[in-house]
Amino acid sequence: MNFALIASIVFGRKGYVFSSGLLSTLLLGWYAVQTGITGNLISSTYHLNYVLMTVIAGVLYIAITFVGVRGLHYIGLVSVPLFVVLGVWVAGDSVANHGWAAVMSYAGADGKGSMSMGIGLTIVLTLFVDAGTVTADFNRWAKDLKGSLISTFSAFPFANLVAMLVGGIMTAALATPNANPFGADNMFGYMNDKQLVWLSVLAFIFLYCNLGSVCSHCLYNAATGWSRILGSHMRILAIALGIVGIIVAAGNVWAFFIQWLTLLGILVPPIGAIILVDQYLLRVNSEATAEWRIVPFIAWAAGSVVAFFVSDYAPEYSTAIAAFIVAGVVYGVLQSVTAPKTQYAA
Repeated sequence: MNFALIASIVFGRKGYVFSSGLLSTLLLGWYAVQTGITGNLISSTYHLNYVLMTVIAGVLYIAITFVGVRGLHYIGLVSVPLFVVLGVWVAGDSVANHGWAAVMSYAGADGKGSMSMGIGLTIVLTLFVDAGTVTADFNRWAKDLKGSLISTFSAFPFANLVAMLVGGIMTAALATPNANPFGADNMFGYMNDKQLVWLSVLAFIFLYCNLGSVCSHCLYNAATGWSRILGSHMRILAIALGIVGIIVAAGNVWAFFIQWLTLLGILVPPIGAIILVDQYLLRVNSEATAEWRIVPFIAWAAGSVVAFFVSDYAPEYSTAIAAFIVAGVVYGVLQSVTAPKTQYAA
């Protein structure tokens, strides 16, 4: 089952529209952010027109999504090994040139102030919480349970860890004042700064493959979700939503990147917590029988409200973790109290 079908069981045959529609829209926004970053990096590095580069990138990413799961598969076969190899090299080269002591003594960007562990944890989690929640859209195509588990473990704990370490080590080793990660202060910029033709060509391929993989997966999720809601076809929605994303990307949307991650940390984690509690603990093997299920929405609201207050009044804690735990606990308690005992049978 894809995410929308699972959400239909948990939130109701009509109620699922809110969770599926929200995540599909947020993922469209993520597609727009990554497409805009592509255009900006190409524009700033090679002094080309930003809007034109963004449109070209967006069209290429729509084409990959239009092919479907096979398109996602093939772009992944190229982007993942390329990222791991080049990422390890960039991290190793930056340490070799500046020393491990520089990495360990890095105190943060000048003039930026400190970031609490809670905010840092929320940012890391929300980098993949939206697509992670709708992973069923991809994993339904796995040959078996083993393949599904391996792919999930490879994506989130492993690949995300590699990406975070590469970015952290490179940033700390270079200790660039007022670093601009959407300009030259990233893997792409680091490789181009070497002024080696072959490395610059490789960096160009890496950029489009890496961000193209992210964008096409997000657009696929968005199109899959909205195609079910609107009763249309995934490929038609991929083109339509992709065009919308390109238009949004032209408006420099990455300026709201941190605020975007904060929003994800408040709204998305409760959805995953509720589904896990419902499908693995309380209503195993249940089916979509109700039009609306009110208890999941109450738990969702509780988790998001608590996360909002944590974000404003207790930023040292993680909004994502708070939203997840509160929603899961509230749903578990309310469902246990209100549901007939017969619902718990596997």
